[in-house]
Parts: sequence; C-alpha cells; structure tokens
Amino acid sequence: MISNINDAQNIFDLREMAKARLPRWLFEFVDRGTEEEVALRHNREAFERIRLVPRTLVDVSKRSQDITLFGKPQKMPIAIAPTGAAGMMWYQGELELARAAKASGIPFTLATGSITSMEKVAAEAGGTLWMQLYMWADRSLSLELVRRAAANGFEALLVTVDGVVAGNREYNRRNGYSVPFRYNAKNSIDVLTHPGWLVNVLMRYLMNGGMPKRENYPEKLRDKITTGYGGTKETRTDSLNWDDLKALRDAWPGKLLVKGVLHPDDAVRCVEHGADGVIVSNHGGRNCDAAVSPIEMLPDIVKAVGERTTVIVDSGFRRGTDVVKALAMGAKTVLVGRPTLYGTAAAGEAGAARAIAIYRDEISRTMAQICCNNVSEINAGVLRRIA
Repeated sequence: MISNINDAQNIFDLREMAKARLPRWLFEFVDRGTEEEVALRHNREAFERIRLVPRTLVDVSKRSQDITLFGKPQKMPIAIAPTGAAGMMWYQGELELARAAKASGIPFTLATGSITSMEKVAAEAGGTLWMQLYMWADRSLSLELVRRAAANGFEALLVTVDGVVAGNREYNRRNGYSVPFRYNAKNSIDVLTHPGWLVNVLMRYLMNGGMPKRENYPEKLRDKITTGYGGTKETRTDSLNWDDLKALRDAWPGKLLVKGVLHPDDAVRCVEHGADGVIVSNHGGRNCDAAVSPIEMLPDIVKAVGERTTVIVDSGFRRGTDVVKALAMGAKTVLVGRPTLYGTAAAGEAGAARAIAIYRDEISRTMAQICCNNVSEINAGVLRRIA
C-alpha cells in the first residue's frame, strides 16, 4: 500500500489511498455511480474507443499548456469540478483543494453543498473561483446564494441542470448512509475502523464548532449535516425550466455556465438564453444510469455551439490522454472531480496538488507524442475512432 503521496504514479493510485483512509460509506458515496453503474463504466470505456495518432520529427522541447479561458490566462486545460464532499475528505477540504488549484493556476469550483463557506474560501484561498448552483424550489433562496457569490468575487456561476431528481444510489442505503446523515450501527463501526479519518477529520470538526454545516445554504436551511436541512423538498425541484435560466442570466453579473448538457439542441437553447458556456456532463454517471457518455456527445455539441460559446466537458477523465482527446474534439477545458477528491482524501492540499501534477505530466507527455507545442495545436486530426 502506498503511504507517501509522491509515490502515487497515477490517479488510480490516489484512489486506492483514498479508499484505505475513508470509511466505506463515504468512499463509495464519492466513488460510485447509480443503479447498475452502467453509465459510470461506460464513461471510461468510451475513451478506449478513441485513439490518438502519434506524430514525429517536430521540435516539442518548448511545450506549453497555457490557455486563455473567458479572457483569463490559466496554466493548464483543466479546472476543478464542484464536489460537495470535499470537506469530508479532509478537514476543511474545500480550502485544501482551492489552495492547490490556485497554486497550479487553474479554476476551483465550490459546490452549493460544501461545508466551508464561500466567504472563507474567497478570503483564505483565493485564486480563480467559480460557484456551482442548484436552482431550488424556492427560487429566492437560490438567488440569495447567487448574490453572495457575486459579492465574494466568484467569477463564474455553474448552474447544474441534470439533478432535478436524485440518482438512485442503492449502495448508500446498504452502507447506512443517508441525507441528512444518521448514525447507525453499520456506519458507526465503519468510522471506528478508520481511526485516521475519525481523528483527523470528524474529531477536528467536533472540536472546532461541532458537526459541520452546509455553510453556503441560506440561513434558514443552514443546519448540521446530521439534522434535517430541507432535503429534496426545498433543495431540489423538478419544475426547473428555461425561464429559470433566463432569471439567472438577469441576476448574475459574471460568466454563466450550464452544467449537465448532453443534447445539442439543449446546448443551442442555453446559448440563446445567454449562457457563456455549456458543460457536457452526465454527472459522473451518478444520476441517469442509461445516459450516454459526455465524450460521445462532445463532437455534436461542439458542432452545434462551439463557434458561439465555450464548451467544457467532464465525467470519467482519469488520464492526461483523456483530456487531450477532449481538447482535440473542441472542448476548451476539462473539469475533474473525483480525481482531486481522491488526492485530497489521501493528503489534503498536497494530495490535491499531486493529482493536478499527474494530469500536468500526462498531458505534457501526450502533447509531445502527437507533436503539439501548444493546446491550440491539438485538433481532430490526431484522433481515430474504433467500433
């Protein structure tokens, strides 16, 4: 078993480190998909049907991964996806992850469900900060969060549109995990058998204010994770519609990105409603188990809106080669979620930084192998598909 974070050779090593350190219910909440996990598996399998064609005899000694995104330079073509569990991976894990992102010159996205407040992240981590949003049944509560994010200098708002109903994550129930979290024999034994996490994460919260809260929720819903905080009645809505997107466009002064788009027609409508970007995503295989993989739909969406807006993609990216394939298909950057959570769970900021460094090294190596000195040189000519 790897014990030194610098000995992790790839994202899969970081995953094994996280698995050993976290209680099972928490690791599987982060790691797994929904139902039979077809979408989760397919997200990875889809990359295997896309091959790269190496080139030769080009000087690639001055390779650069620098890109410009929304008019702002960043050092790599990846960004940190919103993941509500970051603060349970490590004590104040959102801060650890945001600091690693800043040091690496890439954006960090704070999730609505995070347990570190946007004010604290802005003040103590900084960098290029984006905010993720769920539009709730009481729209005024979501707009309250939008105003807070704007006041704290967040530059982009990512509205998630593929979570109007919760995914059917059967393993959570088998593991004794629920929202709100309730102690029971199964999950309590699980915690006790992972003393490192118990002492360094849970006990630190208990000694510094008690059980954590979802600090970005409106005050009336801001309660401990072990008590009722509104649940699906307040914090999800199956009435989400295009008028909501228009209202967000009117309320948000920064860049507006729509996360969870898989159909080209939806991408077109997002642009028509003022979105500055679309994020091609199936929620990491965590919601609809029959969903297509984002990498499969990426070329169609780029064809539909790539000349008019910024196209970003996520779900299943575990290697630098995966990132390069998406860039070759026209994505401007890639969001990574689970990989940096694995790193954060393994070693806090140092683990998150290790995950980012692994991507950096793999992307650089792949660029050399396909003879591209700059990200702008990566195009569809390096791709071949197999059946």
